[in-house]
Amino acid sequence: MNMFKSITIGQFLPGESLLHRLDPRAKFIALILFIGTVFILRTLFGYLLLGIVLLGLLQISQLPLRYFFRGLRPVFYITLFTLIVHFFMTKGGIILVRLGPLTVESDGVYLGIFMALRIIFLVVCTSILTLTTSPIALADGLEYLMRPLAKIGVPSHEIAMMMTIALRFIPTLMEESEKIMKAQLARGADLESGNVFRRAKSLVPLLVPLFVSAFRRADDLAVAMEARCYRGGEGRTRMRELQATPLDYFAVFFSALLLIAMAWSQV
Repeated sequence: MNMFKSITIGQFLPGESLLHRLDPRAKFIALILFIGTVFILRTLFGYLLLGIVLLGLLQISQLPLRYFFRGLRPVFYITLFTLIVHFFMTKGGIILVRLGPLTVESDGVYLGIFMALRIIFLVVCTSILTLTTSPIALADGLEYLMRPLAKIGVPSHEIAMMMTIALRFIPTLMEESEKIMKAQLARGADLESGNVFRRAKSLVPLLVPLFVSAFRRADDLAVAMEARCYRGGEGRTRMRELQATPLDYFAVFFSALLLIAMAWSQV
């Protein structure tokens, strides 16, 4: 049950920090550039420098660090599985540990650490975006960036709206899951004992009401949007128009400069 409380992607915490005041378009572009930087790094020293930059962003956000560390709990087992797989399956270098037919070699440890750091950095930087940007701002920024695709028939507004609603529903559905789980436990349900198959079978009483609740919420949202005469992006006006500031240009420039510098250091 604690895992559901650990979901931070999709949540928004209001604030007055520099990151909160950034234009959502600049945040999206900076996030894409940062993700590109994460994937081009090939040295632990590069990840150390990028980690320092990420810690600086966490301080600038003025949000409690426990939110970001809590957001890493759901991916703990994925990260651990990635480490174990690379430790035992990637061969090369010096043999560090020998367990019968299995060996842990230096190249496997090196690559496993790389993959684990990538997962952690991706989760944290995405959490920074959602925790410092409201869902409406996310939708507006994403729609604006996808606007050129509308010339070739891509419904940019509808796609942006669906992605934002899906992102916003993540913490809502997790909270609903926790309530259903507590209700089942109060009725004497056993969700933790037994083998893997028995635990999977015990999830059925959780998934069925969760899907029913999700469909009900989706229907209520559709009715509410129709009641407010929502008709999509054609001719739609906004209460707040996006306006870029010098701070937004600096954020994009810094992200691009970071990507170029890290790419150059790998040559």
